[in-house]
Amino acid sequence: MALTLPEIQAAAWDNKLAKGFNVTDVPLEFGLLTAEVGEAFTAWRQGLPGFGAELADVQLYLVGLAEMTGIDLGEAVEAKLRANAARVYRRSPSGVLVKTGDGGVV
Repeated sequence: MALTLPEIQAAAWDNKLAKGFNVTDVPLEFGLLTAEVGEAFTAWRQGLPGFGAELADVQLYLVGLAEMTGIDLGEAVEAKLRANAARVYRRSPSGVLVKTGDGGVV
C-alpha cells in the first residue's frame, strides 16, 4: 500500500521530532535539501545503486520543509498540477518551449 503525500509529510515530520532533527531552522533545512539533491544527482550520474534512496531523501527533506513552514504540500502540488495543465506552450524556432498563456489560471 502506497502512502499519500499528506501521510508521507506527517510521517517525515514525526520522525524528525522523534529523532531530534531540525524542525525550526528554515535556512538550514534548505541547505540540507540542496545537499540531498546533489547526492541524488551524483548517484544518478555515477549509476550508483542508491539513486532511489537518494531521491527518497530529497522528498523527505522537502516534505519536512513544507511542514516546517506550514505548507500542505499535497494541496500545493495539486494546485500546481492544475495550473501546469492549463498552460499553453509553443516551440520557438530554436526548439525551446515558450509559455504563451496560462489558460486563465491565476
